[in-house]
Amino acid sequence: MAREANATLSDRIMIESPLLAMTRTTPTDYWNDSCAVDELEYAVARGASGATSNPPIVLEVLRHDPDPWRARARELYAAFPTWSERELTWQLVEELAVRAAAVLTPVFEATAGAKGRLSLQTDPTLYRDSAAMSAQAVHFAGLAPNIQVKLPVTSAGLAAIEDATAAGVHINATVNFTLAGALAVGEAVERGLARWAAAGHDPASLHPVCTLMVGRLDDWLKADAEREGLVPTPGVLDWAGIAVFKRAAALYGARGYRTRLLAAAYRHRLHWTELVGGDVILTMPHAWQVRFNASGITPAPRIAEPVPAPVLDELGTLAEFRAAYEPDGLTIAQLDTYGATVRTLRQFIGAYHELQATVRDFVLPNPDQRPA
Repeated sequence: MAREANATLSDRIMIESPLLAMTRTTPTDYWNDSCAVDELEYAVARGASGATSNPPIVLEVLRHDPDPWRARARELYAAFPTWSERELTWQLVEELAVRAAAVLTPVFEATAGAKGRLSLQTDPTLYRDSAAMSAQAVHFAGLAPNIQVKLPVTSAGLAAIEDATAAGVHINATVNFTLAGALAVGEAVERGLARWAAAGHDPASLHPVCTLMVGRLDDWLKADAEREGLVPTPGVLDWAGIAVFKRAAALYGARGYRTRLLAAAYRHRLHWTELVGGDVILTMPHAWQVRFNASGITPAPRIAEPVPAPVLDELGTLAEFRAAYEPDGLTIAQLDTYGATVRTLRQFIGAYHELQATVRDFVLPNPDQRPA
């Protein structure tokens, strides 16, 4: 009876969850774009096979459920009297990551390590220091067997991606918006895998990922259009990230890169429905998962479908889109100064400082403010 009940539950979730149906009927996987345990449990029950985190996500988790983390911060504060605010903060971040990784352990074990990983982002203030990022990546990889490490697609970050891969770290390239950046990641990982193999290891044992933050590219083009006083056709800029991702997927396949592409930063349903069908990953915030699962949409494979020609033609008139869309649109050095990169780095660094301030409030509450 229990087996029948479980089967019935599974069938019901399958019917009610287009996302689960997608993972069962196409090569496309999806991840939960948060390390919050309740959201991750919802996602895993509906086919999610991984999760991501970054400074804004961790900050949101602490603010959403502060009591246990305030108590833990105070325990650490008492136990390690010489620890800096930074050390306290990173200890909490690591414990959050390990807790979330445990939720994914059944997926990790069922797939022999191919899936079921939690992505943990390196310190965003280190984006210019490849050695420091590589060292932190190796440290993070030792926290749990199913940790993936996020490194930014800056010139120093690309060096760290190669070095971390060569050290056996499962990397997730992030803060990336352009085809040039995605191709640079593919090449950096291939160099790292060659070094890993030269050291006597099996390259197939690593599962590298390259993120394209499709919605953040759209955001940047909209901000640039506003700044320049442009009047694009409504809806056209919502295709920018999709166009870059589709082209990246085609070139990754043609060049045989052993890195999987991942689409992130969801803004609308096309960031889901237009990217289904490839051997790619879609990482979605909980709110979008709930909306998609309630939509009644049955996603069909569309990643190979071209962007409508009029849309692509209009996008091609924008210099910032051409920089993101063309394989040689940016040099490695120019990746550091591309508008979407700078905007996102600033946000991540700002969230990281807010995260430290939150930990400070946990252990040194402001005496001038009354408790809530």
